[in-house]
Amino acid sequence: MVLLSDMFGGDAGETLMGLPAARAESFSGDIGVFGADCATPYGSVGAYCAGGPHAMRLGAAAYAGSHDRYNFDLGHRVLPKGICAFDLGNLPVDPNTPQENRRLISERTSQILDGGGVPVLLGGDDSVPIPMLKAFAGRGIFNILQIDAHIDWRAEVEGTPWGLSSTMRRASEMEHIGTIVQVGARGIGSAGKAEVAAADAYGAQIMPAHIVHQVGVSSVLDAVPAGQPVIVCFDCDALDPSIMPAVIAATGGGLTHAQVLQLLRGLAARCPIAGFDLVEFMPEADQAGIGARTAGQILATVLGLIARQVADRDI
Repeated sequence: MVLLSDMFGGDAGETLMGLPAARAESFSGDIGVFGADCATPYGSVGAYCAGGPHAMRLGAAAYAGSHDRYNFDLGHRVLPKGICAFDLGNLPVDPNTPQENRRLISERTSQILDGGGVPVLLGGDDSVPIPMLKAFAGRGIFNILQIDAHIDWRAEVEGTPWGLSSTMRRASEMEHIGTIVQVGARGIGSAGKAEVAAADAYGAQIMPAHIVHQVGVSSVLDAVPAGQPVIVCFDCDALDPSIMPAVIAATGGGLTHAQVLQLLRGLAARCPIAGFDLVEFMPEADQAGIGARTAGQILATVLGLIARQVADRDI
């Protein structure tokens, strides 16, 4: 069977889009990609997204030989000339050592930030972004755009406050986090009245998926403060299952690929993207690689948007 990657120089997905590998200890560059299979798993489900970073790299493998080609999702080449983007590989996380996992993720994020780069984290369940966000402390104020089917405001679940249902709750407690805008919520998740009230009390702006379908993404973009650095926390289940089946709780009515592209492009035109994560990819739930390819295309767009911001900044 001949694949597109065979014609255009794809690879085996060892690094994201064939980016050069680099060591974190000596990182210096514009974008630093790394993966973490888990951070703080719940005992009831374990590290159910283990293998997610590898699967997403495979989904983007067809783009490995395409960095100088035109990306019509962006309106320019995949990566502008002169951009230094590297893949730092996966962290050696272990579901039995959550505290050490969190330390490793924060440390890797800090290494990329200290080296002048924008961290791009591949997960792993939705507990993975918490230590990534923590690493931004002392570097200014950062807003968050969460793209997710769930709002993640639980105080704790199964005795842990650091799990996947508490991501935005923990973020709201960080002094360096400002505005939180949450888009894509739908269906019935873990949030109850108390969690919605806590989000409202913080001032989080929750925009369910049906609102986006009704009025478009402009209302989401208007809620993100212009000109201020933003961290994007992207959960794969924000996308409709027809294009992203690789999730634990597939729920109809999700965001379309076109909506996400419009949202990401509009965000990049409005704010500097300081960090990005794509998490909650469950490889065994994927169907014929559809989810992996969707994730790969989104990641190619995100890398291009960040790279263009860097290139424009350096002019």
